[in-house]
Amino acid sequence: MAPLAVVGNPENRRVGLFVSAVREAGLPDPLVVPWVDILRGSRIRFPAGALVRLDSPGENSEVDRLLRQATVPAQHGEFVGLSAWYAGFAAALARVAEQARRDGAVLVSDPAETLTMFDKRACHELLRRAAIPVPPALPPSQSYVEVRQAMAAADWSRVFVKPAHGSSASGVLALRVHRGQVHATTPIEEAHGRLYNSLRVREYRHEPTVARLVDRIATEGVHVERWFPKAALGGRVLDLRVVVIDQRPTHVVVRTSRTPMTNLHLGGRRGDLAALRQAAGEEAYSAAMATCVRVARCFPRSLHVGVDLMFAPTWSRHAVAEVNAFGDLLPGLLVDGRDTYAEQVAALLRRQSIPTGAVS
Repeated sequence: MAPLAVVGNPENRRVGLFVSAVREAGLPDPLVVPWVDILRGSRIRFPAGALVRLDSPGENSEVDRLLRQATVPAQHGEFVGLSAWYAGFAAALARVAEQARRDGAVLVSDPAETLTMFDKRACHELLRRAAIPVPPALPPSQSYVEVRQAMAAADWSRVFVKPAHGSSASGVLALRVHRGQVHATTPIEEAHGRLYNSLRVREYRHEPTVARLVDRIATEGVHVERWFPKAALGGRVLDLRVVVIDQRPTHVVVRTSRTPMTNLHLGGRRGDLAALRQAAGEEAYSAAMATCVRVARCFPRSLHVGVDLMFAPTWSRHAVAEVNAFGDLLPGLLVDGRDTYAEQVAALLRRQSIPTGAVS
């Protein structure tokens, strides 16, 4: 087996789980290269022939500051500098790719594909061109007024306004207009002239406040798509996070909520997959999994992707809401005794024609 390496934040739970999976497979510990070293220009080397896994640069205030090239860290949860973060991330990925090329190492997550997954507009267009079901999107908008004008032109009353480069529902706003009344649902809160991502989903009905929030979010670039009504079970709307590893859907979590945002950190709960499959029927469920495989094929040089998939209330249709480069953190979910990280290690072993369990 080729040596393994991972670029990530050593304190990040994802990195720890991947290292544990490597150890449990009987392999030597992977080299962990901190993102902060990449961003500070520290000298790094990958072992020759190493398989290098990219992990999330999130959850580290210093890494976030360096990515944004800011002089001071953002306050906890502050919504700021997403476009600058994306530019910094692109530059950091380029440095990793160049170092891997020099050292004769191989990235198992393609930097260009990773950047596409972090660009909602580019990702949506890629999927649309591949005939993968996605909610239709509006033309680019730079303000609340432009969003409302585009909604009126399309005769849409409900949309999702998403930061072009956000993740984990950061800055996402579900906007409804009915009989002239505006209703926005979002985890964003405003305090002392700044915006913050909170852990509580809020409702806003005062149009000047909603307009101000959308205008602020739009400064980072936004992707606006039609609201896709979601199926529900037990009075809670739901969607799926499907982790596709080596182009096979391996791990699935049902996310349920009483709000339009199903993210688990925003109060969403894990649902019953068996109950969902029974409600949807195996034909509809299998079709949804086939769509997830088609999504993964749009990113052929990436070992894994996380697909957020929505069923319509009748279960007869589905659509892809997001594609995540780092959407594999599903703690406690085992399939055939493996979590998502053990499954990735097994996939790497298969790629090198090494049977799982043959390493000692």
